[in-house]
Amino acid sequence: MRSAEKPFHKESSCSTANHQRGNLNGAGTRIIRLLLVDDRPAVRRGLSIWLSLEPDLEVVGEASDGAEAITLARALRPDVILMDVEMPGMDGISATAALRSVVSQSAVVILTLYDDAATKTRAREAGAAAFVAKHQMEETLLAEIRRVAVAHEKQRRHERPVERHEGSEACPGDSGGT
Repeated sequence: MRSAEKPFHKESSCSTANHQRGNLNGAGTRIIRLLLVDDRPAVRRGLSIWLSLEPDLEVVGEASDGAEAITLARALRPDVILMDVEMPGMDGISATAALRSVVSQSAVVILTLYDDAATKTRAREAGAAAFVAKHQMEETLLAEIRRVAVAHEKQRRHERPVERHEGSEACPGDSGGT
């Protein structure tokens, strides 16, 4: 578990300044700052390693439950929060709802084993920008992270609501099919 006092944090003051001003990195793309939230350290570690291979993604923190996610999100202001649903203490759905008022500039992508219709509905109602099933994350997670980051950036610039999306193939539409 990462504490709020000592969050996992790997960024220079230059990258902080560039992020705050919305500057682009040398490759011409904006770095998407991620907060990983899952109660299992091995899952967080695996995601962190995988996501760090992408040049436009930066994992800025990790949390083991919803309450810790809220604390770290306040401090780190990530662009995207990858949130598990089933966790001890405050679950991912409750944390997602709370994060709407705490860090409205951050988009939440639900990443879970539970991809049933009821869980998708609860996540959408809580304010999740996307929903990706863990068993299909290789096909869709990177695209969903980038999509919600761009959508939230546009929302911040134009102060329009972000279109909620359930994720491509990982999350079939309400009609129940892929």
